[in-house]
Amino acid sequence: MRKTWAICRKELQTFFYSPMAYVAFAFYALLSGVMFYMNFVGMQPSLVDVRYIVSNTAFIYLFIIPLLTMRLMADEFRQGTDELLLTSPASLTEIVLGKYLAALVMNGALVVFSFIYALIMAAYGTLDQPILWLSYLSVFLLGAAMMAIGLFASSLSSNQMVGGIIGLVILLLFWVMDAIGNSFTGKLKDIIVQFSISGRSINLQKGILHGADIFFYIGLTIVFLVLSVQVLQRKRWR
Repeated sequence: MRKTWAICRKELQTFFYSPMAYVAFAFYALLSGVMFYMNFVGMQPSLVDVRYIVSNTAFIYLFIIPLLTMRLMADEFRQGTDELLLTSPASLTEIVLGKYLAALVMNGALVVFSFIYALIMAAYGTLDQPILWLSYLSVFLLGAAMMAIGLFASSLSSNQMVGGIIGLVILLLFWVMDAIGNSFTGKLKDIIVQFSISGRSINLQKGILHGADIFFYIGLTIVFLVLSVQVLQRKRWR
């Protein structure tokens, strides 16, 4: 685990030195602030419901997370440091986990930032506590799965923009699974809808703790982390 944490610390330092990370956070703060104003202040009477914040955050994640993750592996390939990394004493699993943990910290920072809006709402009314905490749990789990997808996309190309676009396309595909499923009928529809990353958060945002939804996000995260390891494994043997 020492090697994993060392890689994680290195990635976090790189995040703070990267102008793209600041641009992504600034874009997130601006867009989430505007959407919060429109939904809470602009709509009268104002509804003290944290689900407005959560739905806005989840939507913004579609564009922010590819920006934050596109350099995780692509930058190593572009700078030629991937050979040093892949031949280091750290295993491929430790490399992927280290980079993913750094991305997970950034996800936590985004969630904490969005909590400011919940505090503002709390000043004007009473928030439903189960809905509040489970809604933010849904955002964190959604972001965790998206970060894993972004890391996988970054491992597919040495070009950051290409990695970001691949990540965005994959995320959009999982996002619109509900719409895709509705074009079918019967069991096929039910199966496809189960893979909607946005649809899986509905129960949590209602204050309902459903184990299948949590396991879905965890499982999706593990799948894409394993795929990232497999991509690096193929690159190591080339």
